[in-house]
Amino acid sequence: MEADINERKILTGLSSQTYEHPFDRQALISLEKMPGISLMFKKINEYGIDRLFGFKFNAMCMRVNKRNFPDLYQAFTEACNIIDVLPIPELYLIHGTGYIKTLTIGANKPMVIINIDGLESLTHEELLYVFGHELGHIKSKHLLYHQTALILPGLGKVIANSTLGLGGLATNGVEFALYQWVMMAKLTSDRAGLLACQDINTATSALIKLAGLPGKYINVNVVEEFMAQARDFGNYNLDRLDKFTKMLSFMEPMHPWTTLRAAELLKWIDSGEYQALLSGENTEPEEHSEEWDFLTSWEMS
Repeated sequence: MEADINERKILTGLSSQTYEHPFDRQALISLEKMPGISLMFKKINEYGIDRLFGFKFNAMCMRVNKRNFPDLYQAFTEACNIIDVLPIPELYLIHGTGYIKTLTIGANKPMVIINIDGLESLTHEELLYVFGHELGHIKSKHLLYHQTALILPGLGKVIANSTLGLGGLATNGVEFALYQWVMMAKLTSDRAGLLACQDINTATSALIKLAGLPGKYINVNVVEEFMAQARDFGNYNLDRLDKFTKMLSFMEPMHPWTTLRAAELLKWIDSGEYQALLSGENTEPEEHSEEWDFLTSWEMS
């Protein structure tokens, strides 16, 4: 389960379909069935979301390469190499926020962004996990939908007033469907992160740091107890939550949700599929007993 720097397998030709989480797939199907969703993405794309995000982050971030931040860039390129992401995207460093923040934008020309808190707090191995997660969004082509989720809070009033020709779509379930998918897409990208670092303890400590716990408090006991909590949480049938509870739960999709994410990684390892993929065995995406397609019957008013 653990791998040092000399033992990590290079997963040449890795396809995101071999590790895609079924919740991601089901949530995307639900999202794409929503009335008006195609119009929404068409209208937003017409306003050049890629160009606007690229301009914004180029203006406020520092581009990273092997000259100015060699250790950070080495971890990034190593993650790209392990999970086979080519060409290597550009990497940028943004100001600190008091907590670790990473982001990937640019559906046509991806940019991976990490803040100073991540630079200072994460070990080389944890950076492999975090960068692997972000690169997973690129491999799975998540970025157009993900960018839309990022700008929806700021566009809420504009959309509601029909300025973009979208009417009340965001208030009629599309926004929630999109946020639910963003949360589920994290589960696929977490698997890419684990494939990049190839160590569940590293993935777990990275998730704990993403949740806000400073590194000085993290030790073997903390990691083991958190993993035990995650296993307990993993026994809960999420599909038994009613629609209103799910809606409240996923309206803040950018938050870490580390216990849920760790629980799903542990389930994947326990299934044997993670090790089979590392061993080079052909694997089919697994079916999951829980369903996340309740949005297909969402009543549009």
